[in-house]
Amino acid sequence: MIGKVAKRTRSKEFLSFLKQINRSHPVGKDLHIILDNHSAHKTKEVMEWLEKRSYIHFHFTPTSASWLNAVEGWFAQLERRALYRGIFTSVAELQEALLEFIQVHNRTSAKPFIWKKDAKTILSAVNRAKNVLPN
Repeated sequence: MIGKVAKRTRSKEFLSFLKQINRSHPVGKDLHIILDNHSAHKTKEVMEWLEKRSYIHFHFTPTSASWLNAVEGWFAQLERRALYRGIFTSVAELQEALLEFIQVHNRTSAKPFIWKKDAKTILSAVNRAKNVLPN
């Protein structure tokens, strides 16, 4: 899990986060990033940065996508274990608690998600579904 706390959610902050992810990503491996449809994810600056990195692939999902269940579960854990009944006297304290939770999570309970099928097979199935489902 890689985390970054920002005051705003503009493309500038998103691009900074992408650069952080890119720095920690192993060279020679493709990186698939699943995103919601927030406008900051699709700006000209973000797309220009992405075009120069052919190994990074964005996948935009509908809000009903099942991966959201896992994400929502993780945020529920964050709320219960790091924020619930917490008293934060400053934004800095809150940010520290969030980043500490990520570090502890990574050390103690994070498990990689292992795809059973390769990306080509999965994306092929998605495209078949798009062709069958009504607009």
